[in-house]
Amino acid sequence: MRINLVCIGKTDDKEISHLLSYYTARLPKHWKFEINILPDVKNAKSLTPDLIKKEEAKLFLNLIETSDYIVLLDEKGKQFTSREFSEKIDFYMNSSLKRICFLVGGAYGFSEEIYEKSAEKISLSKMTFTHQMIRLFFVEQLYRAASILQGKPYHND
Repeated sequence: MRINLVCIGKTDDKEISHLLSYYTARLPKHWKFEINILPDVKNAKSLTPDLIKKEEAKLFLNLIETSDYIVLLDEKGKQFTSREFSEKIDFYMNSSLKRICFLVGGAYGFSEEIYEKSAEKISLSKMTFTHQMIRLFFVEQLYRAASILQGKPYHND
């Protein structure tokens, strides 16, 4: 199974980039984890939020394959404990999914088209974080899930 994290806009914070690399390097190699960074929408300042979401949807849809299992990282999604999230990852691994794509939308969220294409939504918190921080939190939780599934002592509960 391949796991992709698909995000709008690059991470320009060096500390966050360093920590993303730190956790990414520790993920199981057989997960074939990849981060795909889509460019910011051009001329976004002159567009309405709905138009921005539609333009971002085009970027997502150019990368997504029809067989991909799409999970949105969305404030309206289901919340999990770290152990529950590890069970979810284990479920994905034991299913016949070839590639799962976790999507991080732009500042205004996702277009209806992306919501319709998604299989489910996951919320990392009820609080709002920057899109750069969400990437880091998500990758750390993937590493934590791997540690839980492998019985390593990283997670304590």
